[in-house]
Amino acid sequence: MTDTVDEVDLPYDEGASMQQKIESLQERLEVLESQNEEMRDKLLDANAENNKYQQKLERLTHENKKLKQSPLFVATVQELNDDGAIIKQHGNNQEALTEVTDEMREDLAPDDRVAVNNSLSIVKQLDDETDVRARVMQVDKSPDVTFADIGGIQEQMEEVRETVEMPLTSPGMFEDVGIEPPSGVLLHGPPGTGKTMLAKAVANETDATFIKMAGSELVHKFIGEGAKLVRDLFELARQEEPAVVFIDEIDAIAAKRTDSKTSGDAEVQRTMMQLLSEMDGFDDRGDIRIIAATNRFDMLDRAILRPGRFDRLIEVPNPNAEGREQIFQIHTRSMNVADDVEFADLAAEIEDASGADIKAICTEAGMFAIRDDRTEVRMSDFHDAWEKIQQDETEDEDVSKTFA
Repeated sequence: MTDTVDEVDLPYDEGASMQQKIESLQERLEVLESQNEEMRDKLLDANAENNKYQQKLERLTHENKKLKQSPLFVATVQELNDDGAIIKQHGNNQEALTEVTDEMREDLAPDDRVAVNNSLSIVKQLDDETDVRARVMQVDKSPDVTFADIGGIQEQMEEVRETVEMPLTSPGMFEDVGIEPPSGVLLHGPPGTGKTMLAKAVANETDATFIKMAGSELVHKFIGEGAKLVRDLFELARQEEPAVVFIDEIDAIAAKRTDSKTSGDAEVQRTMMQLLSEMDGFDDRGDIRIIAATNRFDMLDRAILRPGRFDRLIEVPNPNAEGREQIFQIHTRSMNVADDVEFADLAAEIEDASGADIKAICTEAGMFAIRDDRTEVRMSDFHDAWEKIQQDETEDEDVSKTFA
């Protein structure tokens, strides 16, 4: 219970003078005002804390309400008529006729994806379906590889530029001549010869959307998954055209068809059928160019090699002596090379080396110089690097034979 004024202890003695009483009361008033200000600050802090917890309570209440709601199901609009919309629910393929509002009818069209509730009433329209895996394969940043970084395959480089780059940059030249530009190019040859680098250079040199994938990424466990991903990839390319689609290691899904009855082989073949249809099917592909690469040309199915799908089959072999010398010069442009280094002699020495081998030689030669605490790479470093790479390859072959 609050004390009355008479019950409050006075801050002065009864015998104090009037001036002392006034001063004591003023001091007491200042203390009370300070305490009042402090309590006001605490009240404001408490109100702010209360508001924060109130907002958190509202958010949790809203989330709890959403979690208790029945889930929505995905369906596709098959047909619109006077009675409503015929939809097909995903998963069970059941068809149903449901009513739609006049406002929603204006926005709906056959093949649109919609969300329906338990009573199969359309709740909202969904965005166009494109597999997120297809979106991830789109290259947002161009690779830093240019045609100047590729050596030893000048003829193949020109063919790729004619087939892929020129139709995108100068389509009028083909119209003037009256021919259709080549639709695709297949690069084949031993590993490390520059097939993937050619594709990277195309991605860098053109303004077209570049979509890259590996053949193994199109192989999936469940029926229809691989074919659906192929459809989504080409649909993405149509949305972003002009576009270039690069399929690395295409032999993973385009190998020769066999009489195998296993579910895995059947699924791979279904994926390949979808790829064949997208490359040269009934519908126009649009302004989309295809580049594919493989180390196993002998494994590919004949259906994918015919003109119309791949108009150019370009073999990318190991470089000759002149090409090897050029590749050495490319990979040593930023290296501090000694005056005794003769690239022509090195190129003649490593007859069976690929472009990737030469790059590895240059890197390993630089490592030898670092180990000796030198900033200059000598001719002996390149010799030692080639011997080390050959030794490593021999050891890898021995290990493979051991586990074979």
